[in-house]
Amino acid sequence: MLFTFLVIFIIACNPGGPDLDNTIPFTTHAPIIDGAMDDQIWDTSPWRKLDQRWLGNLYSSDDFSGRYKLTWNEEALYLLAEITDDVLYDKLEDPLQLWWDDDCLEIFIDEDASGGDHQYNHSAFAYHVALNGHVIDLGPDSLPHFYNDHVMSATRTMDKTTTWECKVLLFDDTFKDGVPAEASTLVKGKEIGFALAYCDNDGSPERENFIGSTEVEGEDKNRGWIDAGIFDTMILE
Repeated sequence: MLFTFLVIFIIACNPGGPDLDNTIPFTTHAPIIDGAMDDQIWDTSPWRKLDQRWLGNLYSSDDFSGRYKLTWNEEALYLLAEITDDVLYDKLEDPLQLWWDDDCLEIFIDEDASGGDHQYNHSAFAYHVALNGHVIDLGPDSLPHFYNDHVMSATRTMDKTTTWECKVLLFDDTFKDGVPAEASTLVKGKEIGFALAYCDNDGSPERENFIGSTEVEGEDKNRGWIDAGIFDTMILE
């Protein structure tokens, strides 16, 4: 009895909330993408942690802390991220140059949770969502491309905390750049590969930290942009 009480107490005191399972709740009312937290679905969707250091040295909670929520409907996956970052940094005017060295949210999506290499193909995506809303990933030609019509986002910043709200359309591995494509219709029970990360730079020539949502084994933890096998398998509830 005492052990059960202690477990419940520890969970209740965890501000990030426990990752209890790998299910994503369904919503009948899609959130408005405005960077706010006032949609009712966000009151019932659990917080998940963004706390795995993939690159960089140890950092303080004042420098960075993050958490996120997910929900879905037939049209899209919806993401709410709350990022505390003491410096928001956008280094270059050209969004297709060194985009990973700016502060940005990175959304990893594998539409069918098949895993495997996706570095220069679209069996999965690594969407870099910039502070100005541009969405960038590498194409099969090994060059960066805009995918602004795949991810719609809005941010709001108060003091050191930025709220990111995103609508993410999912595309299967038949997607081709420059060819009109319809996003996948999402259904209950569907499995998708998902991970989230944040590139943090306070003004250095290169990003200082890369913090992810999932634990990656081994020395090289910066593999999400190449290997969809490190993503978590999530189930649409």
